[in-house]
Amino acid sequence: MKSFPPYRVQVVKAIPITTREEREEALARAGYNMFDLPANMVTIDLLTDSGTGAVSAAQEAGAAAADRSYAGSDSWFRFKSALEDLTSFPHLFPVHQGRAAERILFSTALKPGQISLSNTHFDTTRANVELAGAEARDLPCPEAADLDSRDPFKGNIDLGALEETLSGPDGSRVGQVLITITNNGGGGQPVSMANLKAVRALCDRFGVPFFLDAARFAENSWLIIQRENGYVGKTPKEVAQETFALADGFVASLKKDAISPMGAAIGVRDEQLAKQCEAILIATEGFRTYGGLGGHDLERVAQGLQEVVDPDYLRNRAEETAHFARLINEAGVDIVQPAGVHGLYLNAGRLLQHMPPHGFPGHALACELYLAGGIRCAELGSLYLGTFDDEHNLISPAPFELVRLAIPRRTYTLAHLEYVADVLASIAKNPESVPEYRVTHAPQLLRHFNLKLRQVPRTVS
Repeated sequence: MKSFPPYRVQVVKAIPITTREEREEALARAGYNMFDLPANMVTIDLLTDSGTGAVSAAQEAGAAAADRSYAGSDSWFRFKSALEDLTSFPHLFPVHQGRAAERILFSTALKPGQISLSNTHFDTTRANVELAGAEARDLPCPEAADLDSRDPFKGNIDLGALEETLSGPDGSRVGQVLITITNNGGGGQPVSMANLKAVRALCDRFGVPFFLDAARFAENSWLIIQRENGYVGKTPKEVAQETFALADGFVASLKKDAISPMGAAIGVRDEQLAKQCEAILIATEGFRTYGGLGGHDLERVAQGLQEVVDPDYLRNRAEETAHFARLINEAGVDIVQPAGVHGLYLNAGRLLQHMPPHGFPGHALACELYLAGGIRCAELGSLYLGTFDDEHNLISPAPFELVRLAIPRRTYTLAHLEYVADVLASIAKNPESVPEYRVTHAPQLLRHFNLKLRQVPRTVS
């Protein structure tokens, strides 16, 4: 029997309905950068699942009763208790969001010239590694290179490459191994428990700290239960607890799987590392018991951490994403297989085969989704990962041209997702009509947030 959402809607918010002419003007004013679009010009917002989920009545009740004390508030102790129950880490710190957690942990755990190894560093993760003076290297498993493969754990790190690096000439430079669960930069694919245990063993063997980027720990736990031998019958909370027990530390944006508008956490086991993190936290974020968060944020996170490991919630969310994937495939558009949970990754390079990498097929498809239907999403292709010269010309393209449709938690109905699939179907009927784009401005660091582009007019043959 198919599941249904284990909640009912009590508060709604109107969404903007716009014309194509209005959207054309808005996108041009934004320099064809999705991040510069005003939200009141977006109908369906699939740009990110970070801080965009619908909070529950219990979360809002907790927020209303929050303790705003500067130090040692009741809300801090509820936040701490929820994280201790889930992670078992002795040293826990709240911060305002994930990139602040990355900055604090990496600036203490990494030294200039060291290397961070990962299944895939995401954008701010890579930036914070580099700002610490270190080098970020991705070692995705070979299966991840086949977008059509239905291998169940394409988010894994390549264990052979990891061992080779740790035992090789650069081994002494490795300052950390960081595993992102699920692998957001790798198509939203999960990491298996077997892979995590093997990473733990290699890190023990070579004396390297093992950290988690655990923003989507619950969704990774759900996919382990569904796909990995030996985990059928386990609860998401039990799998999450086993996952955290393997690591020396973690950073987690709690705007994802804690379903909170704001919040993040750092957890470490080493007391000296904890003291260093705490010093930077107090200097830059706030006192150790609030870390830049209001009492209402601490309460929403504490409650959200309980709600997100509900099997009924995770089952329904995964089924909705799988249904969305089927609709997109039926519309004639391929995705990175198999479907994950937090989002779907469109194979824009295959759909827009007529377009060369320097036309930025991923970005072109994202723009067309907005122009055709008011749908905002994010490119993960050559605009994000390619190499540019000083005149903003593409030198080295990304291996794949993808578009991420991130699905906010408890926010959109199946009817909204069906609308997105219908818009994609209309684009897929005439993909050659989608125009190319050229970069006119791009900063060196995190360029996709601040770049500007121009649309290349189509030539009529």
